[in-house]
Amino acid sequence: MQEQANSVEQLLPHLFRQEYTKMTAVLCRHFGMKYIEIAEDIASDTFLKASENWAINGIPKNPAAWLYTVAKNKTKDHFKRAAIFENQVRNELIKGKLQEEQHFEFDSQQIADSQLAMIFAVCNPANSAEAQICLALQILCGFSVEEIANAFLAKPETIKKRLLRARANLRNDSFQLINLTEADIKSRIETVLKTLYLVFNEGYFSKTNDQLIRKDLCSEAVRLALVLLENPLTNTPKSNALLALMCYQSSRLDARISHTGEAIAYGQQDSRLWDQSLIDRGNYYLINAFDGPEISKYHLEAGIAYWHSTPADETKWQHILQLYDQLMITAYSPIIALNRTFALAKVHGYEKAISEAEKLDMNDSNYYHQLLGYLYADKDVEKAIHHYRLAIKMTRSKVEQQTLMKEIKRLSPSDQIYRNKGKQF
Repeated sequence: MQEQANSVEQLLPHLFRQEYTKMTAVLCRHFGMKYIEIAEDIASDTFLKASENWAINGIPKNPAAWLYTVAKNKTKDHFKRAAIFENQVRNELIKGKLQEEQHFEFDSQQIADSQLAMIFAVCNPANSAEAQICLALQILCGFSVEEIANAFLAKPETIKKRLLRARANLRNDSFQLINLTEADIKSRIETVLKTLYLVFNEGYFSKTNDQLIRKDLCSEAVRLALVLLENPLTNTPKSNALLALMCYQSSRLDARISHTGEAIAYGQQDSRLWDQSLIDRGNYYLINAFDGPEISKYHLEAGIAYWHSTPADETKWQHILQLYDQLMITAYSPIIALNRTFALAKVHGYEKAISEAEKLDMNDSNYYHQLLGYLYADKDVEKAIHHYRLAIKMTRSKVEQQTLMKEIKRLSPSDQIYRNKGKQF
């Protein structure tokens, strides 16, 4: 019995992450976004019943099918006994605004269509970028409030308030989950791509030292991007470029952190740890991304990531710099300019890169000071250490702090201030 319970405990979290959001999407497509909380309750109750039933009766041969059958039955029961549905939703069902109860199914096409519609519903332009990311993590990826708070290094109460406001906008939105049209897609595709891009970046450039959450964020963004490619209306060059970027970046995740939890700079990464299968997938999607005349920021960033995933090419940094030059014109941002400076150092030397970096005057950015610390390391040790200390004060990531402290120790092993870092930092 104990062994059976352990098996259930191992399987359910995996199934929850994989099936909960699909189940919720189909239920919301059936009820409408106005009743999203009820859809989530039914999905949650389904998994609760699974944990109770499977621990006693064992795991069924097809666990996912078992879950969907229970969810379907719970939904039918809800229609019968919940007065709110009889009084407020039943009339809408009769009018045909939502699917009729007898046509309610969890088939593969329903799940695919519902997931895609849910992505577009959640990416509501009425919400801020941060709120959209939080909603996407909770509704599309099944993350708990605590997990989202950890990812943002924020208090759970802060995340709860953000989600409450965003959900209110979601319920009040007239966006339809049934029969997602080409016009619906065109009106929100840019917001959808940006949200998935930001979700991935929250994982890839995560401040948290929780490796599991970090990788989960990236894998969920990839999963949602794959949903876009499954529909002809959303399988666009931009969508392919974004997925190519995610694959290239994901391929180096295991090489970016040491077994002791320290961050490893790109130049020190063991390329043997790069996932070649993800690089190959990135190549496939990048080729598909050029099936048209448009070159977006996702194309350019995917191109940069491609060259980063190519370990032995003498001209790689020239190619990366050229792509950054184009990206500066297409989608300028201070962080893009800062990243370009690193490529500039590789091509034209650190002296020129320092001059370009200091023109940016990004004194409030820990990445700015990290870069200057790196660029000054062989030129002016005192300045390098100064910038590294500023970066340590500005970052909330313990991993980054430990890595920078180690770099300071490497540059100045006898530094008394470093030995008393607890008082300084």
